[in-house]
Amino acid sequence: MKYIVLVPDGMADYPVEILGHKTPLEVARTPHMDYLAQNGFLGLVKTIPDQMSPGSDVANLALLGYDPQRYFFGRAPLEAANLDITLQEDEVAFRCNLVTVESDQMADYSAGHISTQEASLLIQALNDQFQLPHIKFYAGKSYRHLMVMKSPRTKELLEIRCVAPHDIAGQNLGPHWPQGPGAEELKTLMEKSQDILAAHPVNGVRIDLKENPANMIWLWGQGKRPELPPFKEKFNLNGAIISAVDLINGIGRLIGLKVVKVPGVTGYYDTNYLGKAQYALKALRRRDFVFIHVEATDEAGHNGDIKMKMACIERIDKEIVGTLLDYYKKKSHVRILVLPDHATPVEKRCHVSDPVGFVMFGQGISSNGAFEYNERVAREKGLKFQSGEELLRYFLKQE
Repeated sequence: MKYIVLVPDGMADYPVEILGHKTPLEVARTPHMDYLAQNGFLGLVKTIPDQMSPGSDVANLALLGYDPQRYFFGRAPLEAANLDITLQEDEVAFRCNLVTVESDQMADYSAGHISTQEASLLIQALNDQFQLPHIKFYAGKSYRHLMVMKSPRTKELLEIRCVAPHDIAGQNLGPHWPQGPGAEELKTLMEKSQDILAAHPVNGVRIDLKENPANMIWLWGQGKRPELPPFKEKFNLNGAIISAVDLINGIGRLIGLKVVKVPGVTGYYDTNYLGKAQYALKALRRRDFVFIHVEATDEAGHNGDIKMKMACIERIDKEIVGTLLDYYKKKSHVRILVLPDHATPVEKRCHVSDPVGFVMFGQGISSNGAFEYNERVAREKGLKFQSGEELLRYFLKQE
């Protein structure tokens, strides 16, 4: 048996008035997902445990079969794993966004989705200018980077309250600065970064081109290196993972999945949708499980872009789900599971903790009478699984 999990990040949404009180998924043309629903099993799953933040880190750990209440130790260490950063006992990793701040407000959590090449120059400038022996910045992709801090008070750093920048878009920074013992150093770094970044030629060019400058860093998502049992040990399957973002690939590395690099993946609207499906099928020649993650729908939700969210959903349906269905029709001994990790409603522009709709399809899976795949129909079918781990185990073993 071959198993495919497809996660369009943040695809789930709330009804929108301009769409006739329907969600982007309801309005988008998704014949292939609807085919899965008509011939598969549909319902709701709770991916975010009670009292936990609805982040992609928590949700994707759950969907890969790892209880976040037991295995989540912060977002940044998961990303560090994909950058080959080995955290020591006295080190804490922080996610470091390059952001655009205007009039003391979070104007853009991604600095206009700055290019990786530009961002790398800015991260290098931070290391050169700060020259702090206990702090180092690491370049990631686009606006997503890391800072590692060495300290004898790691417990104190882990307890600082830090807020994700995409959750405070358009809001005043005042209430959202890091808070708690030890937070002052983080705030100082963030404030001083403005002088370094404002003077950099990269931002001068961006301003001339009327692009959002990366004029400050925002620190959040801190944590220490987690210890995760291998996926093979838990599920007796060899697997692979496909994503454009370090977070998802980092989880994959930590649990022993093969990280498959796909040309042209960007973590944004223009990613290589078809390539993800094609490389996933190649991975299945030697492996039995593949996890495909698509960031584009989440970015559209954070940007409040209804039309683009619908366009990304339609490309996922046509180029990824359609390709997977063609494979199924030739091989048949395949199961496909499609679901978002969480909802990112376009009108809220942040993650929410609501259960999300899933559809599973393939050999040994019977229909439960749905005719289309969307949030409304999933709610009608009801809550089927209390956790992502419960859902995955059912999907992998259901006969």
